[in-house]
Amino acid sequence: MQKSKHSTIEQQTKEPQKLKYFALKVKPLLGKIYEDRQTVDRLIEQIFSLLQEHFTDIATENLNKWSQNEIVMITYGDSICTPDEKPLVTLSRFLENLQDTITGVHILPFCPYSSDDGFAVIDYLQVAPELGDWQDVEAIATKFDLMADLVLNHVSSESIWFKQFQQGIKPGCDYFIEAEPQTDFSTVVRPRSTPLLVKIDTAQGEKYVWATFSADQVDLNYANPGVLIEVLKIILFYVQKGAKYIRLDAVGYLWKCLGTPCIHLPQTHALIKLFREITQILNPDVALITETNVPNRENLSYFGNRDEAHLIYNFSLPPLIVNALLQGKSDHLKTWMMSMPPAPLGCAYFNFTASHDGIGLRPTEGLLSEDEYATLLKMMQQFGGKISMRQKPDGTESPYEINISWFDAMKGTAKGEDEWQIERFLCSQTIMMALEGIPAFYIHSFLATSNHYTAVAKTGRNRSINRCKWNYQELEKKLNDPNSTQAIVMKEMSRRIQIRRRQPAFHPNATQYTLHPMNSSLFAFWRQSMHRDQSIFCIHNLSDRTQELHLSDINLICIDPWHDLLSGQIIEDISDRFILQPYQCAWITNQEF
Repeated sequence: MQKSKHSTIEQQTKEPQKLKYFALKVKPLLGKIYEDRQTVDRLIEQIFSLLQEHFTDIATENLNKWSQNEIVMITYGDSICTPDEKPLVTLSRFLENLQDTITGVHILPFCPYSSDDGFAVIDYLQVAPELGDWQDVEAIATKFDLMADLVLNHVSSESIWFKQFQQGIKPGCDYFIEAEPQTDFSTVVRPRSTPLLVKIDTAQGEKYVWATFSADQVDLNYANPGVLIEVLKIILFYVQKGAKYIRLDAVGYLWKCLGTPCIHLPQTHALIKLFREITQILNPDVALITETNVPNRENLSYFGNRDEAHLIYNFSLPPLIVNALLQGKSDHLKTWMMSMPPAPLGCAYFNFTASHDGIGLRPTEGLLSEDEYATLLKMMQQFGGKISMRQKPDGTESPYEINISWFDAMKGTAKGEDEWQIERFLCSQTIMMALEGIPAFYIHSFLATSNHYTAVAKTGRNRSINRCKWNYQELEKKLNDPNSTQAIVMKEMSRRIQIRRRQPAFHPNATQYTLHPMNSSLFAFWRQSMHRDQSIFCIHNLSDRTQELHLSDINLICIDPWHDLLSGQIIEDISDRFILQPYQCAWITNQEF
């Protein structure tokens, strides 16, 4: 049907208004990234033209993106496989068993790739055929909130852009960073011990390109506005495919400037602010999450002035929990918790213990004593883990992360292995899910997966130790056996998560205070719902010994009746001592929902 003259005039009237509003939002940010005024003006028109038909009419920010109900599972598309079935279809079948437990799924990079288990992307707009197709991804997104990875710092050396660079063909010929090997890179922060520059053959001869993570992962040049346009196209595409969370992988390294650390630069922060403005205009329900495995203070900077990431990974949490359970004491966890500010309005912490990578060590800087740090490394290796290194500016190497399955990291304490692995593991997960923020569970934590040494031998990469691929039939047998470790762990994990999801005091932004019981083997904190109608005292025994808690130590008052959500125990007299078995956790509340 032909449009009426009236509707055409109305559309022509609205477009300048939309452009004016859009320019008001993005021009200051583009001006911080690109100094040239003509470049900024041209970019505004390009971006507006690209996105205008997808703009939402909702201008106000959605400050209620989440509740205590949010629980995310992290998984590769092929973490569970069945012969003759696409892995994403198998994953979808497995996830159906957890619809009462989880609400979101982070499918780690599912695009065609050449290395690093997906983080060297060949084509951002395709699903790797060995995993499935977009229909399979969208099927999961209809049942769960989908988190999609945007690997935006680098691309595969097999990508069309890099092949264009090698051939001297536009646009890819201008998308990468060239440098001479004699350049002084001593100030550049390195997350790996591999060379920063990679020598390649091109149609114009031998060249060296910037590669932060590996020779197959070549960094993009955001100083070229064309790269920004390409990335915005990908963001738009992922939003259209149903992504509720977009994970900005290795985002801290985006902008390069010689003579600086080339991490956390002002242009990088401005780019994230721009991405936030764009997603707000496209869909105010979409959240950006930044992945920055760095010391705590640096990590917190990615909230900006509540105008950058909606979510940041709580990277200090995994090593601090491991250390606390190794040592059987809460000192460093309490110190860290007291230093953590509440997440800004409209933002939240993304809490996790295990991940597809490893237990990052940089976030422990300034938090652990030298002796405890050495014990942490020693015991993780004793429990079968491996240590990955990074190169420091002076050329020396230092530990970067511990590669180990989280379940095996819980094998024992600083004294060695013991019989408390399952209890200790459940304690670690219960601490994480009770803290301020949104909890995320790696699939291999749900499945109590042990170190996968076969994969390490096959790939030669330390990280493969925690990237097992389960055969679904074998997994089902274990889950159907009530005496198997997998069944015990999944059943209890699911029970605790389902209890958690009902309690308003566990809202990601609910009040949190550190408590100080006299017993250092106990880690305790208090959560209060945003409407102040529920309090929960979260108590965790970090030791392999029975511990007593004097309820008066945590200021429990007798006005309300109290009981433990996890054990069902009723507290009839607050002058009584509360007994916790080794690694027992308690959620003592005045009201259950």
